[in-house]
Amino acid sequence: MSADRLLTTVLRAYHDPSNPAETDNIFASTNALLTNLNNPLNLSLLTSHFLTARAIWQVPDGLRTCLRVLSIYNTAGLHVRKNEVENATLPSGQMPVRSRIAADEWARAVAKGLDEKSERWQHTLVLAGVLMGMEGEERRSLSWSLRSTLEHAVTSAAGLALQDPARAGPLGRGAVVLALTYAFPLLSDSAKQSLNYNLLLPAITEAMLGDEGFQYGDFIQTITGDVASQRNITWHVNAPSVTRLQTLESRPISQNMGPLSRLAGFSIQHATKSDIVLQVHDDLLAFTTGLLDKWEHCPLSSIDLSVEARVLPPEIRQGPWPMLWQLFKKIMYTVVATLQPIVGRSLLDLNLRNDMVAPKVALKTLRILRNLSFISTRQGASTFQVYTFTYLTSLDIITRYPDACVAFLQETNLPPPQTNSIPSPVHQALTLFYLNTAEHFPLNIPTPACESLIITPATALISPESWLTFPGNANPPSALTLELFESAHSSVLSVLSCPQHGRLTVTLIPFYVDALLASFPSRISPRQFRLAFRTVMQIVSPPYPISSTHPELSETLLEMLQYHAVEGGASTKPLTSSGAAAAAAAAASGELSGTQTQPRVQMEEDQPLSEQATLVLALIDALPYLPVPIVEEWLSRTAETLNTIADPHMREIARRRFWDVLVSGEMDVDRAAVGVTWWGTHGGREMVMHGQPRRPGGSSRSHRRAKGRAGLGGGDKVRHRSGEGGEEGFMMSGALVPRHESKL
Repeated sequence: MSADRLLTTVLRAYHDPSNPAETDNIFASTNALLTNLNNPLNLSLLTSHFLTARAIWQVPDGLRTCLRVLSIYNTAGLHVRKNEVENATLPSGQMPVRSRIAADEWARAVAKGLDEKSERWQHTLVLAGVLMGMEGEERRSLSWSLRSTLEHAVTSAAGLALQDPARAGPLGRGAVVLALTYAFPLLSDSAKQSLNYNLLLPAITEAMLGDEGFQYGDFIQTITGDVASQRNITWHVNAPSVTRLQTLESRPISQNMGPLSRLAGFSIQHATKSDIVLQVHDDLLAFTTGLLDKWEHCPLSSIDLSVEARVLPPEIRQGPWPMLWQLFKKIMYTVVATLQPIVGRSLLDLNLRNDMVAPKVALKTLRILRNLSFISTRQGASTFQVYTFTYLTSLDIITRYPDACVAFLQETNLPPPQTNSIPSPVHQALTLFYLNTAEHFPLNIPTPACESLIITPATALISPESWLTFPGNANPPSALTLELFESAHSSVLSVLSCPQHGRLTVTLIPFYVDALLASFPSRISPRQFRLAFRTVMQIVSPPYPISSTHPELSETLLEMLQYHAVEGGASTKPLTSSGAAAAAAAAASGELSGTQTQPRVQMEEDQPLSEQATLVLALIDALPYLPVPIVEEWLSRTAETLNTIADPHMREIARRRFWDVLVSGEMDVDRAAVGVTWWGTHGGREMVMHGQPRRPGGSSRSHRRAKGRAGLGGGDKVRHRSGEGGEEGFMMSGALVPRHESKL
């Protein structure tokens, strides 16, 4: 059929009633005409009638129809430019094939067809399609002046369409957003600056969260209806909710959430009205709050990651289930990518960084991230740079306002689960986010708030009665068990490390160390145990004020550790994957943070260690933090404890660590001087390297205490006695052999 006859047929078909069966033919014919027509007037006529065609616009298929309009002008532009290049290289005398119209002339002819009979948002689609076809992917088909004109035409049409949102309607506003999502990377800086972002930003939020985007999370309610209709938690592949998920994922906006979130971020940065930005923030908070509430009420939310393979049939695990979580992750990435410029603007915008607005912005941001925690805690989904910036920056802002910190903790602190019950995965995710966030607040909030809002929920998780321990339970531990346990320890350590909470610290440390010893090695790794104990030892040692008000506390903790290593029945067998090694493997997602840096040496976490060897290494790690008067005593006692390690390989590891503490600079000048004297003249070298007993006559603290208790004085006769375990000291004649004074 000739182009003129096809044009007549298509123009007649435009006026027919809407018929989905004929729509594909109409679009295909329109695309062919745009590529092959040579008369610019016919191109303008075709475009004008196409945008008012009853067959297409009477019952449009949402943004899919808009995307098809964008696509046919993009495709036509590609072919017109290709025809122009091929025709320019034809031999002299050979007739050109297909369209003979130049790219500039074709673009002007199409633009002339955008008249007042059609809507401005339709013009945006056509102009964006032409720009993409002619100039996309580094093509340079148009003259510089025409490209500049076309770019500003796109932004002008978009602005005029958004000025009358009621006339444009949801379809029109969505079409503008869709067109700009594709065309925005092609726009020059001057064209971008001409956009009215105060009008564009609400349209972007509507498209992102509305029916053409994430549907305000209503797809979860459809899933709930399908699952709840069954007696057991089952989800069928052919359920209506699965079809809805597939439809949602295929929508144009949903498929382009990455570019759309970048457009949203640029709009947030360049919107002139701060109120518009704050409204977007409120919309994101409302959306995520509803999303969390809907998911909590969905039976599928009770399925933990650790039991998915057992609970879900293969057809669900291979189809709808990953599709659902992929959609959840897309939601999280999009929301966080939109949050990041809002948080960034709150650091610079005078209207957002003042003391009235800044804590509210940070508080709402943390609430949004908390609402998404059931997604972000799944297999480390939050480990990307934009999330980290948004989260940490919000923490930096809110910690300047103690009242806001307390308010956040009070609002988000969940009640403890019932006795002998395992919280749902959503409850666990919210608790994990709470603990990870609370860890940053102790330095800025009062002691009573720390005790009730941080210590109480954290110690409930690390106590022996915690639901995190399931002896005899047939179900595997929750996927978040280790992370929750680590976060609880980190929260406690963060409170202990704050000097202003000294009263609370003194009462808490004995309980905490006891819980720490009870938790190892079944629930925490050797590395975590050593890090936590070293942190506690630093807290109770100078220059922390606790060391002056409770000078015996540090030595008491050391004796507790030594007792467990020597007489407490610590296992001498290498830890297996069922115990601490499993914890260490899972600890890759997060370590006990404490308040200090790692020692400069490797902590031997890759070596097979026993429980006893780990306790001895923890004792060695504590040496650089001890008060100076007891350093020599505990150098000797640690060396003696080291020699009780039965396995030669593990004992050698402990010796190397002991030597490294003495020479690597971990000790300050005063402690290092004591260490040098002890090593060289008080028998330290022989005790560590050769396992010899303590040299008699050493100036150890236990020896001095023994002299004081025995009443040793002026002409009293003394004699040497060997104590239990080979320990030697000086005694009065006839005196009983003294034992070490225990501070337990």
